Amino acid sequence: MRSDTIKKGFQRAPHRSLLRACGVTDEEMDRPFIGVANSFTDIVPGHIHLNTVAEAVKTGINNAGGVAFEFNTMAICDGIAMNHEGMRYSLASREIVADTVESVAMAHQFDGLVLIPTCDKIVPGMLMAAARLDIPSIVVTGGPMLPGEFKGKSVDLINVYEAVGAVSAGKMSKEDLLELEQCACPGPGSCAGLFTANTMACITEAIGMSLPYCATTHAVAGKKIRIARESGEQILNLIKNDITPSKIMTQSAFENAVAVDMALGGSSNTTLHVPAIANELSEKGIAVDLNLFDEFSKKIPHITSISPAGVHSMLDLDKAGGIPGVLKVLETKLDMEVLTCTGGSLKENIKDAKVLDENVIKSLDNPIHPEGGIAVLKGNLAPKGSVIKQGAVDPDMMKHEGPAKVYNSEEDCVESIFKGEIIEGDVIVIRYEGPKGGPGMREMLNPTSAISGMEIKSVALITDGRFSGGTRGPCVGHVSPEAMADGPLAAVKNGDIIKIDIPNRILEFDVTEAEIKKRIKEAIKPDRNIKGCLARYMKLATSADEGAVLR
Repeated sequence: MRSDTIKKGFQRAPHRSLLRACGVTDEEMDRPFIGVANSFTDIVPGHIHLNTVAEAVKTGINNAGGVAFEFNTMAICDGIAMNHEGMRYSLASREIVADTVESVAMAHQFDGLVLIPTCDKIVPGMLMAAARLDIPSIVVTGGPMLPGEFKGKSVDLINVYEAVGAVSAGKMSKEDLLELEQCACPGPGSCAGLFTANTMACITEAIGMSLPYCATTHAVAGKKIRIARESGEQILNLIKNDITPSKIMTQSAFENAVAVDMALGGSSNTTLHVPAIANELSEKGIAVDLNLFDEFSKKIPHITSISPAGVHSMLDLDKAGGIPGVLKVLETKLDMEVLTCTGGSLKENIKDAKVLDENVIKSLDNPIHPEGGIAVLKGNLAPKGSVIKQGAVDPDMMKHEGPAKVYNSEEDCVESIFKGEIIEGDVIVIRYEGPKGGPGMREMLNPTSAISGMEIKSVALITDGRFSGGTRGPCVGHVSPEAMADGPLAAVKNGDIIKIDIPNRILEFDVTEAEIKKRIKEAIKPDRNIKGCLARYMKLATSADEGAVLR
């Protein structure tokens, strides 16, 4: 066993002495040592229940003959971090989570890992660590939050963000906003729609790193505890059979995951996180880029309409058959022979799966949209690509041309929106918010929610930052190269006509190449007074089209 490095032979007497201080018995010294990476914290709703999940995991490990050692990682709530300096730390924290898990696992020579994340950056961070370490690992995502209920309708966090815009526009009372605020997030779990956290949980299951039905089983369900216990037991089988993440997360498995993402119409943040996970396996020949997402978008239809793109919640998806139900619909378009953390193939895992509600999980013959949920746009404004959640765009905004209104920060844009300075037809440009420019590539949920809540029609938004999984509408993010790296976005001026053509995958503006180069040379970049981990991130982060990983 790998853990023999710290517990076998007379030279390891000091190590065993320290292990005995932790209560490890003689008999347990002969068992596999399993690390349980728990991202519990008191301030993130998606994580406040994870100690209960971790206890179930440890019970499963101990019942199956292992020794569980729990340790903690950090977790940031993107919703709480939104629209202030804190959001700069969110994406950067993904690398810290990966480094934390790697460091503890290597220092203590665990034989295997059970990873317990829930929210946006913690799921990919832990998957990056699993890929990097390549020791037997399994993931137990914490599960979605139940939807709230407001005036007889299901609601979630995004409804609250959009309601702020509605109040500002005089379309909703402050009393109703308070009532909505009090009921929209009723308890533990990741926000109830198909935002980034739940999208990444679905991808984790689709790629084979968590047990069937884990992604959609809700945080408060007894089934979540059973899955946690079964996952604790299963890690011993993975160790016994030497099934490591690189044997599960193959090129075919990544392609399956991208296909499921397109079918679900998930968060555009997956185009950052999936390539970042794949990057950890590049030595194995794994390659995932924006072109792969667009390739699958053109051949995988969008078959679920979950908030913010539609009226359904994750609870509806769970009741309709969960990810196994989605996989069953896509069966003919996937590699069903890939190995998964069950020890069996994807085909074996879903042999008994059924779609229980075709209003929620559509058939391939009756999709919501003929193409997948995400499109990659390129042109002289985004030579290396940009990303839009096309499954959440109204048909009349699939093509749009309008004059640019340019802002060098999210805050400046939000102030302008609430002052009523945005008019119909405008194309808002928010730049210097990319991985290096932010730094940290902040999410632009506040401006997009304000526009939706204020019911400003026919307005598009373009940024080298990113969008929350809760964003809907004609919002183009991840523009690469970013403005801080001398991308064309730095050359845009107020009044330039910008063309967005989603069906033809075009993002461009009516400026010549010579003029673009001239403007970039003349551009005055913001001087960020950055220190600490953000300074490191600013120096080392790659562009969005490469997953914003550190190099």
